[in-house]
Amino acid sequence: MTTVSLCETFVSIQGESSYAGLPCFFIRLAGCNLRCVYCDTRHAYSPGHETPIADLVDEYLAGGTRLVEITGGEPLLQEGLPALATALRDVPDARVLVETNGSRDISVVPDGVVAVMDVKSPGSGVADALDMRNLDRLRPADEVKFVLCDRADYEWARAFVSDRNLASRCSAVLFAPAFRLLEPGLLAGWMIEDGVEARLQLQIHKIIGAR
Repeated sequence: MTTVSLCETFVSIQGESSYAGLPCFFIRLAGCNLRCVYCDTRHAYSPGHETPIADLVDEYLAGGTRLVEITGGEPLLQEGLPALATALRDVPDARVLVETNGSRDISVVPDGVVAVMDVKSPGSGVADALDMRNLDRLRPADEVKFVLCDRADYEWARAFVSDRNLASRCSAVLFAPAFRLLEPGLLAGWMIEDGVEARLQLQIHKIIGAR
């Protein structure tokens, strides 16, 4: 595939993952197979416009950032995702992230590209979406995040991480409070009390009013 269905591109501050705080060029691909209750990118549900991968690489180069993230929607729905990720990875000094909802096979993410996989909690409304085989497909540089809506979500995620020894499978496990649904300080307190093997993730881009 030499094209992908594009929703939008933009430069902003990376608000999530262990790369949070860095300037980042975002490539948001169109289409999603899930409907999370807290979704903040519903505009990505609609069909996008076919865009040559080479044009996106050129736009990334012009954006002036080292970090680039392919997101959605759900980028792994698109056949062109591996080719796009590979083309970006092959740019000298590029750092490439692919954010995925975990419902599709992450082994298509090329070597040298970091998969940031979301494990959907019960509060998301789509907790059965995860392809459990993806836990065995995680590579040392990949990351796993949980967006949590309440105490029940937290306890579910804490058990999920512990029961599957998840911290040993990837470089970072991230617990994020759903924006305006769970108070970050509450989640931080629970994590400290339990000594959970995860790091607190706040959506920096929303806190500072960026995209």
